[in-house]
Amino acid sequence: MATERHRKSPKEYIEPLFCVFYTFLWLNVFGFAGCAAEMKKPTHLCPGKKSAAESLALLEQRAENIVPLKATGQCLLQYYDEDKKLKKENFPVKLWANPPSEIYLQGDLAFDPKGIVLGSNKDEFWLAMKPKEISGYWWGRWSAGHYLDNMMIGPQILLEALGIVRVGPQENWLLLNEGGFDVLVNRQGTTESRRIYINNCDYLIRRIEYFNAGQPAAVAELDKYKKVSKGFFVPSVIKIANLFEDKAEDLASISLNLGSIKPVTFTDKQRKRLFTRPQPQGFKHIYKIVESDMIEQSQ
Repeated sequence: MATERHRKSPKEYIEPLFCVFYTFLWLNVFGFAGCAAEMKKPTHLCPGKKSAAESLALLEQRAENIVPLKATGQCLLQYYDEDKKLKKENFPVKLWANPPSEIYLQGDLAFDPKGIVLGSNKDEFWLAMKPKEISGYWWGRWSAGHYLDNMMIGPQILLEALGIVRVGPQENWLLLNEGGFDVLVNRQGTTESRRIYINNCDYLIRRIEYFNAGQPAAVAELDKYKKVSKGFFVPSVIKIANLFEDKAEDLASISLNLGSIKPVTFTDKQRKRLFTRPQPQGFKHIYKIVESDMIEQSQ
């Protein structure tokens, strides 16, 4: 069994592994150079909902139509290495999602069909990256901390980008209207934690903004929705970027272009194969995520 070696704070960890890790786990999807790209403005203006309760009720109604899905496409990963040089990786991906908590993304990187693997189930999440330059394995338990508050991205953000949005208690939300968009604002106490931008005409989510201690932390841009099943639409273009906590500058981004999105029925065998965390083998670094800390473990 892996043993703990030493504890590192993500804010202090500056190796290239840090940059790639937070592409996926702090992330979850925006413009890369400078601030996040502006959201496309609607070509037509439609009236919005009258209250947060009405808006949330429609989102919850839509959530009842969500079905398991599989998708294939291309991924563009961009990040800065330790020399502050921009790196770009473009590779094919396969994705499976079984709402509300199971997701598996597999990327063919560096001539390895599983060069990148991102996954989660109701208990755990994990990220494995095999290329020797960034060889690492990260994992954690959802029960060990509030990951949307501390990491701001990861499997949960990717699930939300696919339309599996968790809204929670209605009293934590208020509704604004900005130029053709209904904007649902979530507050935890007096601190803003999330904004959801919804096109008033088709009432599909176009942007999700995440905040950490009230400061911008991550953004997901969603576009070109495709119908997967009756009442269930998924964006075929997903752009996710995470931001530094102390300045509005992108640290890393991931862009997914999904050419095929289809409903699927998983067998128990398939669910076990896709959504069970694999044990780390052959990685240079292994880290366990506990709240805002990364604990390096031995093989």
